Amino acid sequence: MAVTAVSRAEPHKAAFAYTADGKLEYPKDYRTWVYLSSGMDMAYSENAGVGDTHAFDNVFVNREAYESYQKTGTWPDKTIFMLEVRKGEGRGSINKKGVFQADVLGREAHVKDTARFKSGWAFFGFGGGQGPSQAAFPQTSACNTCHEQHAAVDTTFVQFYPTLQAKAQEMKTFSAAYLAEEAKGKDEKR
Repeated sequence: MAVTAVSRAEPHKAAFAYTADGKLEYPKDYRTWVYLSSGMDMAYSENAGVGDTHAFDNVFVNREAYESYQKTGTWPDKTIFMLEVRKGEGRGSINKKGVFQADVLGREAHVKDTARFKSGWAFFGFGGGQGPSQAAFPQTSACNTCHEQHAAVDTTFVQFYPTLQAKAQEMKTFSAAYLAEEAKGKDEKR
């Protein structure tokens, strides 16, 4: 007697969707995705300063993309990263030293959608809100240009995600531009 198993698993749901006018819907569950890293007071130019204000950048990626990256060392189509920027505070509750994360200052998504975007990737800003994004940043935006020029893997800043670097090294997926910047930085330290 044969028994047929019926799958009760839910069908795969894409990690992101767009509104009818092309804005990115806010991915409400991004905090359940894979956490990659946090940076504090990061700036990409010498002139950028934070003054007395601190900010934490928390980065998450959808689980399906993370699992694919772990096999290939690069990001599949339909990858989405969420950057969550939170205010850093130094005094609160019993804390007497150091800085902890507080209110959300803004959120930004980095999406790989090769059918929709000329470079394959686009950025969307959400500000502090949780509604639909603004329209995608232009392909010539500072975010897109900087990521294309300086990203370690497939326009993403894997150089700031320590848990992903070994896979890029193993699979030899570090970009030539990133490797050249790293070599130059090591020469300058000597």
